[in-house]
Amino acid sequence: MFGHQRLHCYNLCLDVAKRMPQLIATWPTGSGYLVDQLKRALSSSILNIAEGNGRRSIKERRRFFDIAIGSTAESASILDIAMAYGYISKSSYDGLHNAMLQVTRMLYKLR
Repeated sequence: MFGHQRLHCYNLCLDVAKRMPQLIATWPTGSGYLVDQLKRALSSSILNIAEGNGRRSIKERRRFFDIAIGSTAESASILDIAMAYGYISKSSYDGLHNAMLQVTRMLYKLR
């Protein structure tokens, strides 16, 4: 097992990504730009957590975790838009938004 796979923030973000296919399948035609951006932002969060955790220097580690924080904020913003457009239910939004907040808080502590 790689070190990043032991991180709760990595696994929580990965769990959110696993929920996306079912969620975005219900989104209407024409929302593909949001789907693509959400997939890319979530992937960026996950990948930067892994890469940052693999870095030896604190400076590099922080840089990758900062990028992951930004990508997590972007994912949360896309969920805000999806909620505003009526693409997701309040309960789905609340659960996903909470998960993104937790990931961000954990990343700030890891920096």
